[in-house]
Amino acid sequence: MPNKHGDFIWYELTTSDADAAKDFYSAVLGWTWETSEGQPDMPYYLFSMNDTQVGGMMALTDEMRANGAVPAWLGYIAVDDVDKSAEAIKAAGGAVHIPPTDIPDVGRFAMVNDPQGAFFYIMRGASDEESHSFAATEPKVGHCAWNELLSSDPEAAIAFYSEQFGWEKVEEMDMPPMGKYHMLGHGYGLGGVMQKPEQMPIPAWTFYFRVPDIDAALVTVKDKGGQVFTEPMEIPGDEYTINAMDPQGAPFALVGKRL
Repeated sequence: MPNKHGDFIWYELTTSDADAAKDFYSAVLGWTWETSEGQPDMPYYLFSMNDTQVGGMMALTDEMRANGAVPAWLGYIAVDDVDKSAEAIKAAGGAVHIPPTDIPDVGRFAMVNDPQGAFFYIMRGASDEESHSFAATEPKVGHCAWNELLSSDPEAAIAFYSEQFGWEKVEEMDMPPMGKYHMLGHGYGLGGVMQKPEQMPIPAWTFYFRVPDIDAALVTVKDKGGQVFTEPMEIPGDEYTINAMDPQGAPFALVGKRL
């Protein structure tokens, strides 16, 4: 089945060292890599888990750095019409940083941010082939398992994404001293929204990738030069999460069992 408007369909890493990033994530998540043939002037790397493509990576160019780009993970959200969605996002207080653009044989996309400043992409794929980047209905090792927004105004952010993509708040719980954690649904458990820490410079999305053994993954992150911000924290479902940063400075998170 094709993905519907509002689904996360792709995850992309921008990095300062593509070879080092491939080595790091291969060790931590078991991804395999190949080079896309569609952009010879700007190498684009595709990563897969068990022969399923789950995302991509590109090295930061000098121009991107000059415009303030840093190593980071960004998500792509499916839309029915990129041009209309870009205009709606602007009208709702967001901004468009890369206007609607076609990638031959891939689709049409735009880079945007929400009214609080969190960046993401919107995209309409060239085909109706279903994306499996986000494991929406069952746990899949090596796939994204949760999409989490740290926002300066969670309630406003929820209203924005609900209006733009049809998401809904399905539950909330108190997480002192961080405030409320708001869980989002889109016909399945999509992710969560919470207040960003004061020391965090701008609101941003964090993506949780699934590993089979959270403790083993934590050791691998450290051994491969990454930085771990939180020790394994238990969450519902007898699972644990950690928040980390890769050696090039891109934040990410992991979720998995404790064996």
